[in-house]
Amino acid sequence: MTGEAAPSDRMQELLAIMARLRAVDGCAWDREQTFATIAPYTIEEAYEVADAVERGDAQHLKDELGDLLFQVVFHAQIASETRQFDFQAVAGAICNKLIRRHPHVFGASAPLSTAQQSAAWEDIKAAERHAAAPGAASHLDGVPRALPALARAYKLRKRAARVGFDFEHPSQTADKVAEELAEVRDAAAQRERLSLTDGKGAVRSAGAAAHIFEEIGDLLFAAANLARKLEVDAEAALRSANAKFERRFRGMESMAAARGEIFENLNLDAQERLWQEVKRGE
Repeated sequence: MTGEAAPSDRMQELLAIMARLRAVDGCAWDREQTFATIAPYTIEEAYEVADAVERGDAQHLKDELGDLLFQVVFHAQIASETRQFDFQAVAGAICNKLIRRHPHVFGASAPLSTAQQSAAWEDIKAAERHAAAPGAASHLDGVPRALPALARAYKLRKRAARVGFDFEHPSQTADKVAEELAEVRDAAAQRERLSLTDGKGAVRSAGAAAHIFEEIGDLLFAAANLARKLEVDAEAALRSANAKFERRFRGMESMAAARGEIFENLNLDAQERLWQEVKRGE
């Protein structure tokens, strides 16, 4: 590594840059930021890391990890200015946590399989939550509300399953998805009937729309639970489906353009034929 700064040197450089940005004669925008205003950027950078991983783009992954690290440093700098904690405390906390949660590596425990390690990890986390808040009223306490809704549904059901509130077989979970879909269909049909009435029909239709909203939520929650039961990461599966749809839709647009057609002027049957053609070509 001749000619290159040691990791500790570059980390100190980053911390110094962050402190300079927040200084009285630093950057006005950086000085104005708070934990709350920076949090959305932190989330965005985490997603950009995930995007680079999915695309297999190592160069962008390096850059995005740097952006995410900067967010950590930014939060730590804000905290240090009010003497709440600093970057060293952040690093120390994660070091202590990793050692505490890996007794089979850093302690006297016997080696564990991947499945055993996952179960032990959850047990240790549960013990930590209880120790931090011994009067906690629910096994669902501590599931972050800021998680994407699909990921949070997955974690809520996983927590409930740990204390026995779970279907025994995946087929029962699939039946629940079918049940919720049927309820969505019924709610949609009800709204369609009400929309044909007059007088108080508009008010009733608004109520029916709220009913559909609720039933769609139940359907998505049940689908997330089915994914968990089948040991599928629901968030990752949906991202994959999004990417597939985007790839195929762009393929339809390109195919239409290559044939001298304007995609948006094609009727649905013609567009569907393009869709099937793109699928067959994959």
